[in-house]
Amino acid sequence: MSRRNANLIKTPEQMVQARVAAQLAADVLTMIAPHVKPGVTTAYLDQLCNDYIVNVQQAIPANVGYGGFPATVCSSVNHVVCHGIPSAEQVLKNGDIINIDVAVIKDGWHGDTSRMYYVGEPSKPTRKLVETTYAAMWAGIRAVKPKATLGDVGFAIQTVAEKAGYSVVLDYCGHGIGMVYHEDPQVTHYGRPGQGMVLKPGMLFTIEPMINAGKAATKELSDGWTVETRDKSLSAQWEHMVHVTETGFEVLTLAPGETGAKAQIPNAVPAGVEPSSAA
Repeated sequence: MSRRNANLIKTPEQMVQARVAAQLAADVLTMIAPHVKPGVTTAYLDQLCNDYIVNVQQAIPANVGYGGFPATVCSSVNHVVCHGIPSAEQVLKNGDIINIDVAVIKDGWHGDTSRMYYVGEPSKPTRKLVETTYAAMWAGIRAVKPKATLGDVGFAIQTVAEKAGYSVVLDYCGHGIGMVYHEDPQVTHYGRPGQGMVLKPGMLFTIEPMINAGKAATKELSDGWTVETRDKSLSAQWEHMVHVTETGFEVLTLAPGETGAKAQIPNAVPAGVEPSSAA
């Protein structure tokens, strides 16, 4: 997906608008959670999201037509890393995992977030991958503060993932966001402490690690969008929009009740939550 340079520092007035768009995107993922279950198609989930954005939120689905993308959400199932295209032929089955990635436009501002969902009951190894990816994202978020670097953020994510025996996808990254969907900076999910862009208050970007159970290598399919793991291992991803504040960070796309790496997320249960609490 394309990106371009933009004003890296958002004003307080601009952040008011950014927060509205971000929360709308988060609300879509909360709305769709109870519909993610065995027997439904990814096209059905996509249509529900489109209807909600257009008719309820009175917003614009940012993905539709973006670079030629044909749907409202990216629906990435099991070994699909990102940019999966919803399909009427793709029926979810018990034990699957799916990442739903949504972006909305409200008054010219973009909100962008993604979340993992369990379809029925996942296996223990599958659950561990999803929970570890969530913990890795939050490790990256907690590294965000003025004078830290993007290398600090990537290193925090990479450390959590690799300690668990997983691989960080190198081919795709987070991004700046605002009135432009994908803009600078590029936020890699690996790195070295102290290296990369120095963070300043007012910066706004996504942190969205893609973590593979197997090797990091990916391949793009002939549709020009869908990205899979080369070794067909499972892949998980979570995404939040993060604002650099004067003292640390602000997460704009929190789910209801989500306050950090031990919060319960509807449908998929992140690190620190007992499996019995899953929806």
